[in-house]
Amino acid sequence: MIKYPAEIIFNEEDEVYDVEFPDLPGCLTYGETFEDAQINAAEALTGYLASIEIREHGIPPMTIIQQGQNNMYNIFPDTNVAFSIWLKETRLKQGMTQKEAAEKMGIKYQAYQRYERPETSNPTLKIIEKFQKLFNERILAI
Repeated sequence: MIKYPAEIIFNEEDEVYDVEFPDLPGCLTYGETFEDAQINAAEALTGYLASIEIREHGIPPMTIIQQGQNNMYNIFPDTNVAFSIWLKETRLKQGMTQKEAAEKMGIKYQAYQRYERPETSNPTLKIIEKFQKLFNERILAI
């Protein structure tokens, strides 16, 4: 399950909730309410992860936190981005190339590539089930 801790603190001077992701340098946002800050945090996280994945910079490790402790809250990215990252990391962990995974799935290489790209990943439930079978692993992010 992909989630990153964000520190959400009320900024009395600006009267907004500032959000910062300690694991993701430069990933910042804010919201006028705590709920807005959480929504904006999810959007910022999604964009940040998609950007570094597209540029192949590698996804930073996630710190595990106690929800709500020290103003820290777990934030989840968009499902398509989470899925594409899960898929790539799982395939690499199992030592498979994209071409090998595509062949085992019975799909074209180009079709497989789309699932690993955050900007084009949009799997159906049937495809998700096939990937889970292929890798013998459940997708917890979805």
